[in-house]
Amino acid sequence: MKKNISAKEKRLNIWIAIISIAIPLEVLILFSYKIPNIEPLSFLPPIYATINGITAVLLVLAIVAIKKGKYGLHYKLMTTCVALSVLFLVMYVAYHMTSESTSFGGEGVIRYIYYFILITHILLSISVIPLVLITYSKAYLENYDAHKLWARYTFPVWLYVAITGVVVYLMISPYYLH
Repeated sequence: MKKNISAKEKRLNIWIAIISIAIPLEVLILFSYKIPNIEPLSFLPPIYATINGITAVLLVLAIVAIKKGKYGLHYKLMTTCVALSVLFLVMYVAYHMTSESTSFGGEGVIRYIYYFILITHILLSISVIPLVLITYSKAYLENYDAHKLWARYTFPVWLYVAITGVVVYLMISPYYLH
């Protein structure tokens, strides 16, 4: 038997769908646009890679907090992870709107490893958007059983995206033009 969905949840689901489609489309559009006559923001990649690393650590701390029954701390940590992810996205787009793409220069097996990590990172970073929004909305709606269920899928994907963001940066950073 299907549970009735409240009007509030329906509105949230519509916004989640819109945001989950709009963000990747906007990134794709903005990624291909270069702002003319502006100095490349080449200082950003290590900053947004660090943000990814901090997000990964905070995600793990949030899981530890919830397992210990520290709901307020868990909420604050997860909200911080969402804010850091938004900050990352803004910096990532700003960098790519002012800088030429960097090609990976590694050869042999490392090249295949890099592209495997990069492709899975990109695909999962797109899928993590609705996962995070749905999971967060379940907590907002105080549907904690559904929140917990969604979190079981969201957490490992989000953690993978955060960690591989750092790995991709570390692998490509020797090839950045300075």
